[in-house]
Amino acid sequence: MKVLARIIAGLALLVAAPAYAIVGGGAPSADGVGRSVVTIVGSRGNFCTGAVIAPKIVLTAAHCVQPGADYKIVEYGADKQPSLQDVKSVAIHPGFKMQAMLAHRATADVALLQLGSPVKGKTPSTLGMPNIPILVGSRFTIAGIGVTTRGDGKSGGTIRAAGLVATGKPGTLQIRLVDPVGQGTRDGLGACTGDSGGPVFEDKQSGPAIIGVVSWSTGPNSSAGCGGLTGVTPLTLYRDWLVQTARQWGAGL
Repeated sequence: MKVLARIIAGLALLVAAPAYAIVGGGAPSADGVGRSVVTIVGSRGNFCTGAVIAPKIVLTAAHCVQPGADYKIVEYGADKQPSLQDVKSVAIHPGFKMQAMLAHRATADVALLQLGSPVKGKTPSTLGMPNIPILVGSRFTIAGIGVTTRGDGKSGGTIRAAGLVATGKPGTLQIRLVDPVGQGTRDGLGACTGDSGGPVFEDKQSGPAIIGVVSWSTGPNSSAGCGGLTGVTPLTLYRDWLVQTARQWGAGL
């Protein structure tokens, strides 16, 4: 609990702190695609992003909620002060392999959190799947609460969004996204520390739908860091598992 208390104290300071990116200039987005985004904190000191997809269900990345730690959701009351909500249950996709994710290989990097009550001020986002085939240049929007400057924890804590495009050989196992301007060859928009587990949206006729989660990032030209590639785990192969798990918890998606 002491670790969680320190994280919350830091997040309280972040509410008023200026920030300028997901990295690379991502715009603040508390509404729109940001309306479902939440902060997940762990007792080991890590923090990640999640998205509310049902009143008491949060979607995130499997690597964010590994066994051996306690996890909580940060929520803000009318006075903008942060508080912690307990996570009742964690379900990690059985096909997830940590070593594959760390090597930027495709794996089932998805998980669900069951909460005791709805998160204050949040509206569930629609769960979907990417349009198939996924083409190079296809546009997606990522959202997260991660740092805007690598290594600077004080630059995180604000919900931000960025429009990115698919590159490489996108498919049903993995999608790699880049800033449409820099194309991953120089510093640009992209996920960074804390954005893991964040929702990835694609525009549908009915509006934006979550089609994947953020798994990893690199710097320009696949260097260490942020602002180059953003690795996404699409929900194409995993949506049925998500729906079935939520149903076991009494929630419909």
